[in-house]
Amino acid sequence: MKHILPELPYEYNSLEPFIDETTMRIHHTKHHQTYVDKLNAGIDGYPELHGKPVEELVRDLDKIPEAIRGIVRNHGGGHLNHSIFWKLLKKEAPVKGPAVEAIIREFGGIEVFREKFAAVAAGVFGSGWTWLTLKEGKLEIVPTPNQDNPLTSGKIPILGIDVWEHAYYLKYQNRRPEYIDAFFKVINWERVNELYELGLK
Repeated sequence: MKHILPELPYEYNSLEPFIDETTMRIHHTKHHQTYVDKLNAGIDGYPELHGKPVEELVRDLDKIPEAIRGIVRNHGGGHLNHSIFWKLLKKEAPVKGPAVEAIIREFGGIEVFREKFAAVAAGVFGSGWTWLTLKEGKLEIVPTPNQDNPLTSGKIPILGIDVWEHAYYLKYQNRRPEYIDAFFKVINWERVNELYELGLK
């Protein structure tokens, strides 16, 4: 069974004016599709990997044959990261729920968390991501380079921002902090709460 590009749970223009329609369309149909295609091509000759969910492939990178480990890390990671990311976006989602309560306890408030998360995301050198992760009940802000995912290091991602330039350059050019600020206006806190509760189990 081949990996497939997931459909977005909203229209490409649904996040305007914070994330523009053209960026969303290219990001989803071109960038994410390429990760899916290259992952499928990479594992094509390894039937033992067929049918494994991408989460399992990325979590257990050390079990992937060395010849394609880089492909799974980069393109499997890209597929997984974006599959998580799309569902984390929604306009006007209420900032409440168990994950929000945990963030307030851990960081001392939503605004404090926002400042710390934004600082880490702005500071990622080159291409990568910044995540809010959960491990053994504890929240942590974690940057990852390229398309690495926190699952590989045993941490569960519950919120993440893509800071590759293709995620924001058409609208924000080199102004990454403005993009990060816009991201906070379209976080789907309902989904963050779901991932938090799943991560606690």
